[in-house]
Amino acid sequence: MPKGIYTVPVPVNEPIKSYAAGSPERIATQAMLKELRSKELDIPMYIGGKEVRSNDKVRLAPPHDHKHTLGHFHKSTKEHVTQAIEAALAAKPKWEALAWEHRASIFLKAAELIAGPYRAKLNAATMLGQSKNAFQAEIDSACEIIDFLRFNVIYMTEIYKQQPPVAGTGFGVWNRVEHRPLEGFIYALTPFNFTAIAGNLPTSCAMMGNVVVWKPSNTQVYAANVLMEIFMKAGVPDGVINLIYPSGPDAADVIFSHADFAGIHFTGSTEVFQNIWKTIGNNIHKYKTYPRIVGETGGKDFIMAHKSADAKILATAISRGAFEYQGQKCSAASRAYIPSNLWEEVKELLITDLKSFKMGPTEDFTNFINAVIDEKSFDKLAKYIDAAKKDKEVEIIAGGNYDKSKGWFIEPTIIVAKDPKYVTMCEELFGPVLTLYVYDAEKFDETLKIVDATSIYALTGAIIAQDRYAIEHATKALRNAAGNFYINDKCTGAVVGQQPFGGARGSGTNDKAGAMINLLRWVSPRTIKETFVPPTDYRYPFLQAD
Repeated sequence: MPKGIYTVPVPVNEPIKSYAAGSPERIATQAMLKELRSKELDIPMYIGGKEVRSNDKVRLAPPHDHKHTLGHFHKSTKEHVTQAIEAALAAKPKWEALAWEHRASIFLKAAELIAGPYRAKLNAATMLGQSKNAFQAEIDSACEIIDFLRFNVIYMTEIYKQQPPVAGTGFGVWNRVEHRPLEGFIYALTPFNFTAIAGNLPTSCAMMGNVVVWKPSNTQVYAANVLMEIFMKAGVPDGVINLIYPSGPDAADVIFSHADFAGIHFTGSTEVFQNIWKTIGNNIHKYKTYPRIVGETGGKDFIMAHKSADAKILATAISRGAFEYQGQKCSAASRAYIPSNLWEEVKELLITDLKSFKMGPTEDFTNFINAVIDEKSFDKLAKYIDAAKKDKEVEIIAGGNYDKSKGWFIEPTIIVAKDPKYVTMCEELFGPVLTLYVYDAEKFDETLKIVDATSIYALTGAIIAQDRYAIEHATKALRNAAGNFYINDKCTGAVVGQQPFGGARGSGTNDKAGAMINLLRWVSPRTIKETFVPPTDYRYPFLQAD
């Protein structure tokens, strides 16, 4: 049980800085970009608070400038995975016994470090390592991770406050609930596309008294290293969070066979998550407890427009929702349904928008579009674009070009499909490619059914309309098609503390990052009943003779 519940600072969302020309944040970030590009880092693992290196190093390069070397990280072996687990378990008794307010203080300090002295460094690392422009990095690697850390402290206190109500039993019994950390260690497996997610997945578990083995995506290691520096500076004790870089199979072989495996906090592909779930199921007899499985996976997110929609609102929602950060968001719009009465106006607006997009490296702050994450992603997207160029059933109305000579640059592309079940309307591409279908404006109901049935995913979606009856109807008809649903807005941009994020169906367990719901998954309640004056005779009154 916590030793006391104290008043904690009530958070407000971290203000997003503008990065306008001449602003202090722009000047500081430009200087940090120059500094980071001037040196090659040797990035170690962090196991039990110690820097650990291996004989196998992996090169890191900016996706938009793949011939430049940012540094190398030390790849982990199975032995390193075992060492990380052992370090975590060794740290566990002392960490889980630490009073909750001291755990909270560590992560509140981490938030302050990011908000202040580390803001430019973490943003610049995200811009270089993940090819995010300054504004997208600010939203992610500054504001969102700060919000996660601050709001999670509030959610933690709310959980600890939850106690059984006093029933009509008088004062002879005291019932209470202890919210214990899980028995064992947590595996945090984090994605490339959001530094905030990479930071939140291990820290949300650790905040609740758990110990963590953290494996980031190889393409996010550069910023993950800065996060680990911040966590250590904030006072996270040795062994509480252990940062390693094994291959997926090597990590799985060790972690999912370990008796003390207590849970996984995951964001990534649906295929990987489903394979992990199968592996855990097959090994269920090996574990001390039933592991918690929390995952947010893919999406085939939609924008559905009604004939009453404002064409400019619709076009802007598509341009931003589909193409910010090159469409590499789980929530990015990748399919859209446009009523026939609005199509010509929307088409003109979209083509004008895409022609105005400036594409290039993140170091040039005037670029709206940057590179996709790596060559594998580039080749996949180029293949879909090439197939669309040859298919008579679709038309590319904007974009359609790509170039890998300098960086992994895919031109923002819009495909118009005659068939609402065309392959790019159904499959997750995870890049700057939007497919849209123009439907008969009088067939709104039929099209809603198509939207609901097209994809295995159910992460985000939006309805654009002025007609309130149509909005209500779509909201009900698509209630299972999206875990985050937007009315007259793009289907991206969930804010911690405002829109808890997650989806169902093939998109994950919907445990809502940025909400108390998520933190509840990382505790195991113990109910304690104390009787002050216990009975001393087994006989109940009903046993008395008449």
